[in-house]
Amino acid sequence: MTTARIALITGTSSGIGLAAAVAVARAGHHVVATMRDTGRSGALLAAAEAAGVADRIEVARLDVTDPRSVEACVAGVVARHGRLDAVVNNAGAGYVGTVEQDGLKPVRATMEVNFFGVVDVTRAALPHLRAVGGRVVTVTSVGGVVGQPFNEAYCAAKFAVEGFMEALAPVAATVGVKVIVVEPGAVASEFVASQGLDIPALLAAAGPYAPALDAYAARTRAAFTRAQTPEQAAESVVEALTAEQPPFRMQTSETARAFVGAKLADLDGSAVQELTGGWVG
Repeated sequence: MTTARIALITGTSSGIGLAAAVAVARAGHHVVATMRDTGRSGALLAAAEAAGVADRIEVARLDVTDPRSVEACVAGVVARHGRLDAVVNNAGAGYVGTVEQDGLKPVRATMEVNFFGVVDVTRAALPHLRAVGGRVVTVTSVGGVVGQPFNEAYCAAKFAVEGFMEALAPVAATVGVKVIVVEPGAVASEFVASQGLDIPALLAAAGPYAPALDAYAARTRAAFTRAQTPEQAAESVVEALTAEQPPFRMQTSETARAFVGAKLADLDGSAVQELTGGWVG
């Protein structure tokens, strides 16, 4: 049985997940760094070696959309280490588009990864987290609070995760498990690059929505020039795991706090509609 605290983190091949795996290991946890394709672990292992924490990170396969993979991964962690102290739900997939043009298929696929995958990993982990008074930390997004143009599927999934976790938190607290959501804003990471967006092609297919999409793309490019690094965002994940009394909701930057704060103070929705309406002309 391992005496160190064991943290399972999903989606660690790049971006916030990779940075969080290294940062959480540096904070003293033994990290089970999971990813769908373990052949993509090279960047993580190199970063762990450079940070001097290679001995506190192990790579494991986990596809959050496959229930058998979820069960096998969580059971394997407990079998190897005798415990599970924390889960960081980080794996996710972005999608840019609008429902009239694209239909339901991408909406369902985005929900499968960003919502149902989170729910299933959390469900599988909870019995073990109850045993040790552990934590569920979920990386959502400011897009889980503020609906953003051409991110209908992504925001719907992140809204769902936020609602799920907000409802679960007081219930989990009765059995000693803390639930926290971490909300990044713009982060300069491979998550963005991995979307493989061909803006000219999207514009060509956007029909009547092309002017709005063009304006949104220009605004988004400008926002990401001011993005924080994955390492900066990962600091909030570490805080969520180590603070004695972490809040339920944590933003990763002042920009994210201001953005989320504007929504939470906007009782009739007019301020947000005015803000995001400006992004699309």
